[in-house]
Amino acid sequence: MSILPASLLRPQRAELPEVRRASRAPQAEEPAQPQQRRPATDAYIPSQAPEPSGRYWPSRTEDGSPGIYFDDPEGDTPGRAQPAGAEGVEPAAPTDGEPEAPEAGKPSKDGKPARSEERCKGSTDKVDREIKRLRKRREELAARLRAEDDPAKAKTLERQLAQVENELRQKDNDAYRRQHTQFTQL
Repeated sequence: MSILPASLLRPQRAELPEVRRASRAPQAEEPAQPQQRRPATDAYIPSQAPEPSGRYWPSRTEDGSPGIYFDDPEGDTPGRAQPAGAEGVEPAAPTDGEPEAPEAGKPSKDGKPARSEERCKGSTDKVDREIKRLRKRREELAARLRAEDDPAKAKTLERQLAQVENELRQKDNDAYRRQHTQFTQL
């Protein structure tokens, strides 16, 4: 570690007035004029509607429901976006306020005939069999691990048991059953 002289650590008093004089000098040379600044504002410049580019974008309709709009380059109204439903394309999923399958016989909001009800049966048998197989495998591995004397084989069995328990944790819940339910129409 080197020691620096005190003259390098503290500024000398003789330099301070020069610095002050230098900082004041440009202000004294400028004429004292009151500065009149205008506030920065944006101005609207009207222009023609842009050419349609053929892009899709999500937005909200007049009633607040989500919709997908398309800027049709070959459309009859250039520059205006048409909702996807207006061109005869129905949205893939119903909106929150509409039932999935309206009652038969009642017309829908649009005046179109209502869809008939579909009856389905859900089966989780395949998932239940898979979970039962995993539980059985877990019991077998636990029994083999208790009986094992060799530490190397015991470590391998512990790793396999941890893997099976992890898989059981992921699959033995309602969300997994719902996702893997098989539906058949009646």
